[in-house]
Amino acid sequence: MTNYFSRKELECKCCGVCLITDELLMRLNQAREYAGIPFIITSGYRCKKHNDEVGGVPTSAHTTGQAVDIAFKNSNQCFKIVRALYDAGFKRIGINFAKSFVHCDVDNSKPQNVLFKY
Repeated sequence: MTNYFSRKELECKCCGVCLITDELLMRLNQAREYAGIPFIITSGYRCKKHNDEVGGVPTSAHTTGQAVDIAFKNSNQCFKIVRALYDAGFKRIGINFAKSFVHCDVDNSKPQNVLFKY
């Protein structure tokens, strides 16, 4: 799909469908370039069934192909990811320290200019 991301890592884990939006993919690719470190995608597109199985909210941006979760190993890596996402124009970034991932999305129907925790 891009220099940094394959279709396989962005598709739904249960059915293989991949409906990632062009805007998300463009910003994600740009952020990866800025960060200079690999982005390990733990969750990309989710069909309704998979979203329900993982406990996602019914209005999850993952179900519309507008969100991904990126794993991090330590606080320095988390900082690099978040800074790169911000620099690439993401206006919705969430951090889950317990599960070591950063969520980012481009869903304009949700509050903008937010940094939130899971």
